[in-house]
Amino acid sequence: MSASSENSPLILRLLSLPVAIIPIGVHSTAVVTVLNRVFVDALREGELDFLQGRIVRIHVKDMQLTFCISMQRGRLKAGRATDVPDMSISGSLHAFLQLAARTMDTDTLFFQRRLKMEGDTELGLEVKNFLDGFDVDSFWLPKQVSSLAQKALPLYERLLS
Repeated sequence: MSASSENSPLILRLLSLPVAIIPIGVHSTAVVTVLNRVFVDALREGELDFLQGRIVRIHVKDMQLTFCISMQRGRLKAGRATDVPDMSISGSLHAFLQLAARTMDTDTLFFQRRLKMEGDTELGLEVKNFLDGFDVDSFWLPKQVSSLAQKALPLYERLLS
């Protein structure tokens, strides 16, 4: 286990064990399936065209969860573990929950280094700008995800204390 995992609450360390043995391709496929539904309008309108042929890797450190996303022919596509990412975002589950729940803005999360970005800074800026501009309230699924994150966040924060 990594040092960041060792500082996580016991329950997260236990939950991360089965997650860690699942291949990145499975994580990526599950996430991309959801994101293609969530971002259907944004994809149709070309708002994610900046991802065309690019690979973004997201790593939730304390859950040992990694997934890769790229875009081909107007749809998000799952990446493979062997893919070399153009840009990587990493952070704790807590930081990603704060992002999903919209309790913390992306600038704060990145400037405070709760989320870390490496690689192509132009691509990173486009991803950040897309997330900042994405209207969660206009979509049924993200609203549910945001609501779930808002409920999970206090529980997670209690585990941390």
